[in-house]
Order: sequence, then structure tokens, then C-alpha cells
Amino acid sequence: MAESFAFDLANKVLGKIASLALQEVALAWGVTADLDGLKDTLSVIQAVISDAEEQQSNSRQIADWLRKLKKALYEAEDVLDDFEYEALRRKVAKAGSITKQVHSFFSTSNPLPFSFKMGRKMKNLKERLDKIAADRSKFNLTERAVVVDTTHVVHRKREMTHSYVDVSNIIGREQDKENIVSILMKSSSDEQENVSVIPIIGIGGMGKTALAKLVYNDGRVVKHFDKRMWVCVSDEDNEIETLTKKILISATMGGTGTLSMDQFQNLRFSLAEFSMDELQTQLRNALDDKRYLLVLDDVWNSDREKWLKLKELLMGSAGGSKIVVTTRKKSVASVLGTFPAQELKGLPDEDCQSLFLKCAFKDGQGKQYPNLVKIGNQIVKKCGGVPLAVRSLGGLLYSKLEERDWELVRDNEIWTLEEKDDGILPALKLSYDELPSHLKPCFVFCSMFPKDYELNNVELIQLWMARGLIQPSSHNQELEDIGNQCIIELCSRSFFQDVEDYKVSVFFKMHDLVHDLALSIKKIESKEVEDASITDNVPEQILALLQEKNNIRTIWFPYSEINATAEYVGTCSSRFKYMRVLDLRGTDFEELPSSIGNMKHLRYLDICGNKRVKKLPASICKLYLLLTLSFKECTELEELPRDMGNFISLRFLAITTKQRAWPRKGNGLACLISLRWLLIAECNHVEFMFEGLQNLTALRSLEIRRCPSLVSLPPSVKHLPALETLMIFNCEMFNFMDEDGDEENDIQGISCRLRSLMVVDLPKLEALPGWLIQGLAASTLHYLLIRRCHKFKALPESLENLTSLQELRIDDCPQLSTLSGGMHRLTTLKVLSIRDCPELSKRCKPEIGEDWHKIAHVPEIYIDGEAIKSTTNN
Repeated sequence: MAESFAFDLANKVLGKIASLALQEVALAWGVTADLDGLKDTLSVIQAVISDAEEQQSNSRQIADWLRKLKKALYEAEDVLDDFEYEALRRKVAKAGSITKQVHSFFSTSNPLPFSFKMGRKMKNLKERLDKIAADRSKFNLTERAVVVDTTHVVHRKREMTHSYVDVSNIIGREQDKENIVSILMKSSSDEQENVSVIPIIGIGGMGKTALAKLVYNDGRVVKHFDKRMWVCVSDEDNEIETLTKKILISATMGGTGTLSMDQFQNLRFSLAEFSMDELQTQLRNALDDKRYLLVLDDVWNSDREKWLKLKELLMGSAGGSKIVVTTRKKSVASVLGTFPAQELKGLPDEDCQSLFLKCAFKDGQGKQYPNLVKIGNQIVKKCGGVPLAVRSLGGLLYSKLEERDWELVRDNEIWTLEEKDDGILPALKLSYDELPSHLKPCFVFCSMFPKDYELNNVELIQLWMARGLIQPSSHNQELEDIGNQCIIELCSRSFFQDVEDYKVSVFFKMHDLVHDLALSIKKIESKEVEDASITDNVPEQILALLQEKNNIRTIWFPYSEINATAEYVGTCSSRFKYMRVLDLRGTDFEELPSSIGNMKHLRYLDICGNKRVKKLPASICKLYLLLTLSFKECTELEELPRDMGNFISLRFLAITTKQRAWPRKGNGLACLISLRWLLIAECNHVEFMFEGLQNLTALRSLEIRRCPSLVSLPPSVKHLPALETLMIFNCEMFNFMDEDGDEENDIQGISCRLRSLMVVDLPKLEALPGWLIQGLAASTLHYLLIRRCHKFKALPESLENLTSLQELRIDDCPQLSTLSGGMHRLTTLKVLSIRDCPELSKRCKPEIGEDWHKIAHVPEIYIDGEAIKSTTNN
């Protein structure tokens, strides 16, 4: 049974109830008592959710109870969003942003009908949840203390492993084995520590345990170590005492299982009576002056303090002792490892095919069925090089010799096929079960993307936020930072792979089998709400598909070019009133329907790339909950909506317009005080930025691309306290800002704390602005890129002020001929790259270049693409 999202949903709903804005509007509309009653009922239910989630796989009734609860929680979320919307509407109205109108008695601004309607909704919801709360007594569920902001994990018991291996059953890991054996055989004189730790990491089913067995039983290893120990680390082994007992048992058995069953039971019984002090004495005696190999298989706990305590107990051995750790989590490898982690990759196709045939046929039988072998080669491609997946599908077809059985496996997703308890998805699901509750919905949401789709952190975090999957923490963290932490954690646990960091954004993919896992869980979790990814490009088929759907929260097109019509937008706004994400990229209608303003729950709206739309309806500014809005590359859009300032929650904005100047007054861009990311692209006629930029005190990233008439930035950019990233690309007339003569006297007032500055294709740029080098940014800037700025002549002499600079890249700046004299003082600089700067490259040649002494201290130096080794560092 796939894991329920109920715990995280309950947390989210309780968090909404507790918000100050919701409390205020509830008081205004007279529903405070209803809200408090809802909170009390939910708190009672939440206390038993953990137990219910753990028992649901063994009880259909409990699983059904959780489904009912989840459906009610989604409904509660929608009702509370109505309150949140009303709170924001009132806030905008109070600020005078909405023109006074004559409202009818039944308008949302009239408290009586709104209070009556919401009170009725709250009453119905409360009755449903009261019934669900009462039903919990049928299942004898145990109440558990609920602590806010802790990691909620539902543990599943994992199968214990052992050290025995049949070498003939393991294919394709010979080189990996040799790499690890060579590390194990190193003498103590080569090592800095008495005990070294070698981590083996990879996703479930990749063969970590099998590889560890190969190494453990290798003849050279057996001869090299005085003692070998194998310990499978289970969920219960979080305490040092439990793990120490397991190690002692293995140490006493000598790695060969030489104890009789009676001796083994007596040993376990005696150890159970030992105190921790007695255990450590016994362990030290067992390992005293012996060179040992300890394999800790399937480690999940990354608590550094606990591992340091265990390692301390294991130090009383001879030099050259080694610990091999297998884990799915990079954080474990980072905490435990003293050698670089050995990360297992997928097996080559040839090895996978050999393994598959071994599992699918009796010895030599495959030669009699060439057609089955051909289909089998196609099946192997589904496995992504993961040995356990190959074994699972091969075993599924063992003794089946009909082509239709093999074609069924070839033509279906792995998650739809018959699965044994030791198959690939159960193995991968152990990793999912170990995820904290807040990460599970984030992971499963990614099943919406097609296989092999390249995700990026900016887009994914915006979608997660729109779907309410990222919640504020009690530590005042930015939602975007929480989202990035979620991505880092999922990468660490091998749910994401092929990670490429491009400074501004990070790109990554999901392994096909991991995608299958997410999809299998989604099939259970998405019965209440749906996130639809549409790959069709025929308007009639899109509309027909929408008519079949219910309660859609997300409509997203993975590929930009679509033929969705205005009718499609109208259908969405009338049929899916609780939609959070609406993707209209690449559409070609001339006018966005005014009904878009009725989608008051919308958090994400993207009409990027529409080359025909000329005007946005005024009603769009009623989307007070909107977090992301993009009309980038809408090259025919004549102007911004007048009341842009009404987007009171907006965090990401990407715009393209034909305007020559931004409105100087009124409810415009300068009122977007929640904005974190602003992208201005292809505004061909705009010469100057809008006034009031300094009002955007939460702005963290400002990106300007392909604005050929833009001359400069306003001085107010220096006073954006949250600005971390500034990117200016391909602006022909741009030369930063006009120097106002008193900049030196204004340094103390600069509050900008840039971390990344990228200037690319700026033909008029000659120098960096002084405020960047001398203001607060001087101590915060980490990354500086200057590319294709053909008039750029010199780095400032005060470059040495950049005390945090870690990476400097200069590409195709032919007039830049020398580095500043203070370069050698940039002690934090880790990477320097110079490309297509002929004179500068010449001066930076190792040892003989006139500027070499300025950069010789930098660990990584690249000149025209060639890696240069610094003799200073060697």
C-alpha cells in the first residue's frame, strides 16, 4: 500500500487555521467558533494518523479511513483558501487599490451572505471530520504526541542481509569490485586514520549489497584482514548499544558463522545483559591489535554524533582497518566516509542482457527462442541498468515461453506488472517510506512530468509552491530556500540524478524506475485530486480530455507548443474552480478571456510565448493568491494591466511588453512588495526601468534579457536589501547606471548583498560599477561572469575588496588585457576561467606570464578551455 499523505495534509490545514490573516477574517465574518472546532477535531485525528499510516498496508478498512480523511482534508484546504482569498481582497481594498464600486447585497464584500455561505461550508466540513474522528475508535489506533516542525517518517521493516554470495549470480561489477579491493589493500602508511571508511552509494536495487559481498568474500581480502565482520543495519539500530551488540556477535563468529545455534543464542542472551561500558570493553578486546574489515550494510541514519561515538569504539585496532558502508543516501556517505564515495552506476546493456537471460531461461534455453531473446533485449531497456529490475522482470518471465507474455511485460510500465515482495518497486519504495512526510507529496508530484524530462529547480519549486506542497517553517525561511532544500534532500537520496548546476538554476532528471515508483504511488494518492500533464496538441482532444476530468488542481503542458484555445481557458475557469496551476504556454489566442479572474484559487499562470495576445483583461488582477505569473515572450502585448499592484502574493514575474515607458505612478510594478524574482525579457522599446524599484525589498533575483533599448539601471538597485542575483544579457545600449557624482559618499547607504553577477553580450559595457566593489556586495559576491563584452577594458583595482568571491569567469572580452593588482589577495577564489581574451591569456601563462603571480594561488585555473595546474598548489 502506498504511503498516505494524510499526516502532511493535516499539518498543512492546521497551519492555515493558525495563520493570523485567517483568524482576522474569521473574526470579521463571525466564524471563529467554527474554525476553532475544526482545529480541535483535526488535532484529535492527527494524533492517530501515524499509527494508521503504519497499519494501512495490513488493513483495508484503515486504508479506506485514511482515504476518506484525505478527501476531507483537501476540501478543508479549499474552504480555508476561500478565507485566505477574502483576507487578501480586503487588504487590497483597504489599501485603496480597488476603485470603490457599488456592490450588490450578494457580493463577497457584504459580510452577511459570505458569512452565511462560509458558515454552512464549515458546518458541513466539521460534521464530516467529526464522523471520521469517531470512526477511529473502531481500529484501536494508538495516539502519539505530535510535535510541530519535526521529521515524520513511517518506517517499514527491511529484510536483513548476510555476507554469503554466489559469485556466478553477479554480473558486471568486476571493475567496481577491483576499485574497492585496491582501497582495502592499502597499507596503513598510506592512510591518515587508523580506521578508514569507504561508502558505496546508489539507488535501491543497484547492487550495493551484492558488490559488498563480492568484496567481503574476495580471497585477497580474506587473507589481508585478521577479522571480518558483516552487520546489516536495520531501522532499530539507531542506538549505538544495539549496533555494538551486532558488531560483537559478528566479531565473535569470526565472519564465517562458526558458532553452533546454542552458542549463538547464549551469546545473544549474555550480551543483552551487558551495560554499554561492558559492551565497549568486550568490543575493544575483540578488536585489540587486529586489522579488521567491517561491512555496515544498508545504513540510513546520518546522525554524525552517533557515528562518531561508534567510530571511537572501533579505533582500538591495528592500522589499516577498514569499514565499508552501503547506503542510498549521499548524506550518510558524507558523514561517514574518509574515502570518496563509490557511486554505483547502471550496468551496461550487454551485462543487463546477460543477467536477464540468466534469470528468464534455464541454462542454455535462450538459444532455442531467438524471438523471445529479441523481445527480452527490448525489455532490458526499461530497467535503466538497475540489476534488481533486470532480475525482477527476468524472474517474472521464467518458464513463460509464449511471446504474448513477453510482449505484455515489454509494452507495460513496470508498476502495472505483477510484483513480488523482493521486486524492484518494493526495493525502491523502502527509500520512499524513509522520506519525511513533507517530502513525499513533493516527490510524487514529479510523476506528472514525462520520463526523461529535464527538471529545473526554479520551475519545480514554483509548481510545488502553487500546489501548496511547500509550507512556511517556524524559522522564517524563504519558501524558495525550503524548496531548494527539498531538492537537495531528494538528490541526496538518489531520487534525482544527472544534476547540472548552472549557478542560477539547477537541472536534473528522475531515473525511469524512480519515475515508475512515483507513478505507482500517484495512482493511489491522486484519487481525490489530480495533476494533469497533457501531451496532446489537438484542441478538440484537449477539450474532450478535460471533460473527463474532475477536481483538477494542475494542468500543465510539458512541451511548450500547444493549440489550446480561448474556449479551453473558459472550460478550465468554469469547470475547475479549485485549480492551482494553469499552463497556457505557446497558445495563440488574441485575448485572454475575462473569466480568468474567476479562478480565485489560482497560484500559477503561464502564458509565455503567445505571439498574438495584445491585451490582458483587467479581471486578471483579481487573482490575489497568484504566486507565479509569466507572460514572457508575448511580443505583441501592448501594455501591462493597470492594477498590477493587486497581485499582493506574487513572488515570480516574467514580462514582455511593447511599452516604451513604465507607468510613473499608480498601482504598478513598484507595488509588488512580495516579489522575489523579476524577469524582464524582449521589451524592445523600454529605455529605463520603472520608478520605485527600491520598494521591492523582498526581491532576490533581477534578470534582464534582450532589451536592446535599455540604457541603465536606476540608482535604487543599490538599495535592494534582499537582492542576491543580478543578470543582464544581450542589451545593446546598456552600460549599468549613470554615475551621479556622489557615489563615493553614498557607499554607506548601499544595502545590496549580491551573491551572483552575470553580464553577457553588453557591447557598451566598459567597467563594473563602483558600488558593486565597495558596498556591502563586496563582502557577499560569490560568482562573477563577464562574457562577450567587447568594450570591457579593465577589472577595477579595488577587486581585492571582493572578499567572498569564489568563481570568476571572463569570456570573449578582447580589450581586457591585464588583471588588477589585488588579484593575489582574493584568497577565497577557487575557480578562475579566462577564454577568448588573447592578451590576457598570454599574460596568465603558467610561470612565465606577467600576471601569473596574481593567480597562482587559485586551485582551479582554465585558460581557453585548458585546465592549468598551479605549481603553488602542487
